[in-house]
Amino acid sequence: MQTRKLLILLLLFVITCNEPFRDTVSVPEKTDTVMKPDTTSLRHKAEWIDSIFTRLSRHNWFNGAILYAEKGHIVYKNAFGYSNFQTRDTLSTHSAFQLASVSKTITAMGIMILKEQGRLSYEDTIQQYLPCFPYPGVSIRNLLNHRSGLSRYMSLSHDQWHDKEVPLTNQDMLNLYQTHVPSPYFRPDNGFHYCNTNYALLACIIEKAGGMPYDHFVQKEIFDPLGMKDSFVYTMEEDSVVPFYVPAEVMGHRYWKWRPIRIRNEYLNGVMGDKGIYASVEDLYRFDLALNNHTLVSAETLQEAFTPGSQPYWKRRDNYGFGWRIKETRDSTVYHFGWWKGFRAYYIRDMKEQKTIIALCNKDKGPGSSNLWKIIRDTSHFLKFTPVQETYVPIRSFDPAKHLSGNALSGF
Repeated sequence: MQTRKLLILLLLFVITCNEPFRDTVSVPEKTDTVMKPDTTSLRHKAEWIDSIFTRLSRHNWFNGAILYAEKGHIVYKNAFGYSNFQTRDTLSTHSAFQLASVSKTITAMGIMILKEQGRLSYEDTIQQYLPCFPYPGVSIRNLLNHRSGLSRYMSLSHDQWHDKEVPLTNQDMLNLYQTHVPSPYFRPDNGFHYCNTNYALLACIIEKAGGMPYDHFVQKEIFDPLGMKDSFVYTMEEDSVVPFYVPAEVMGHRYWKWRPIRIRNEYLNGVMGDKGIYASVEDLYRFDLALNNHTLVSAETLQEAFTPGSQPYWKRRDNYGFGWRIKETRDSTVYHFGWWKGFRAYYIRDMKEQKTIIALCNKDKGPGSSNLWKIIRDTSHFLKFTPVQETYVPIRSFDPAKHLSGNALSGF
């Protein structure tokens, strides 16, 4: 009884105390110098970018969302048009678009996370994780760099997947290769050929090494830690028949006699890794900040993603790392574009100048990459940054409801 009274008095003291609890150790003030954009130059650059996309939108060349950031500051973000032209629902910067091949940047990140966790090595072969795969000597690194020489699963399934109303999954894709064994284009690591098969296979390896379905792994290891709440991986694992439309807010469209028509779902949407991730420009920017801050993997691991995987070749304009194309004509610039079933996606990172532009569209007509490169290369709308010193005291407050829970309150 005496102990019970003491606990009640302690709880009343916590609740009625006017001052928040602070750590008993004195924490000195900290002063950080941060770079903040000048208001005038920020407004001018945002107005210039807005004029570009307003013009494109008026001429039906852009229906989607755009975000441009520089040195960790969002300069401009906006959305134009409709998520569904039939219902006339408007888009926002939180609308999730099919990323198409930009999904490869996230699949590659999944592999890098598993490498840092010690669950795989880039030099491991596919057969170490998928023993029935009928092509020896193909390494994970070969898949990441598009140097496997494997043929295209879309061509194989076009010929051999006879009921197109049934979804094709990653496992079905593996079964087709095992059954038909189409000839590869070249021996492993003996050339470069951009091929979606590579990243669909990486999704299979993520499942084996990560011990869970690909979509669950991406959610647990990437989306949740970064707060990417608009994002998801589309899967048809539970569907016996292809749904007529992808059950998503944003629909892909194509033009028919100058009218935008919704594109129906199809069996190839059941394959993940090379495509299939839906995300908003806001969420992709969260991913971008994680790359800058090395939140998901170390700087050393991430650097390999931006390292050319093939020798320079005069017929090939740009190189390829781990999920990123590498711009050879610009120092430290990587990018990836994507197109799939009425969606277009553009993601460019100039790491030297700390510039990022993300454009996501849900029509087969896109803004054209030249408009995005013009913004990245622009020097006439110079964004001025000034150093500002900010002083703060890092005090952690005490939350009675949090700390006096469970067993501490069970007697009341």
